[in-house]
Amino acid sequence: MDMPFPGRDKLIRAFDAAVSAGDTVSTMRALRSALCDAIHAGEVRLPDCVFEGCAEHYARRELYCSPEHGYCVIAMTWNPGQGTPIHDHAGMWCVEGVWQGALEVVQYEMREHEGIRYRFVPAGVIQAGAGSAGSLIPPHEHHTICNASDTDLAISVHIYQERMTRCSVFEPTGGEWYARGERKLSLDN
Repeated sequence: MDMPFPGRDKLIRAFDAAVSAGDTVSTMRALRSALCDAIHAGEVRLPDCVFEGCAEHYARRELYCSPEHGYCVIAMTWNPGQGTPIHDHAGMWCVEGVWQGALEVVQYEMREHEGIRYRFVPAGVIQAGAGSAGSLIPPHEHHTICNASDTDLAISVHIYQERMTRCSVFEPTGGEWYARGERKLSLDN
């Protein structure tokens, strides 16, 4: 499902050029730059629904999926305090940018695993403010995201290598150990 919004065509042209950059590192760099430029320029106005949170969970809304290149653009809306457990991106690269508000991103390093039990240690915390962007390249894709604000809505835009319909989530079982499960991802209106 593609959502029309002001500045969409210019944004998609920039993303198309970025994913044509060649290797993954160059693509990530070009996508981060294009996303930050779009946020700072103020020429793109995301659809109104993106500015409405969901009480039960952070909202995921598909803005665009490229028929030519396969990448998918998702806007996520985070009410105060909403966040994710440790999760991966199902082996896909991703660029994540903060459109509005601020998010706390904690990166994790997997040290070992036994069956469905995984041992993770925090590998860094990023306080990402509006206009910033980062990237995740497998196998360094395990992280949490949280809107740490008590009062403000946060909005992020994520560009995935392809449409992401599921991911692994890791729930704490004690100490540095987590149990792996799978989560089917859905979209909100």
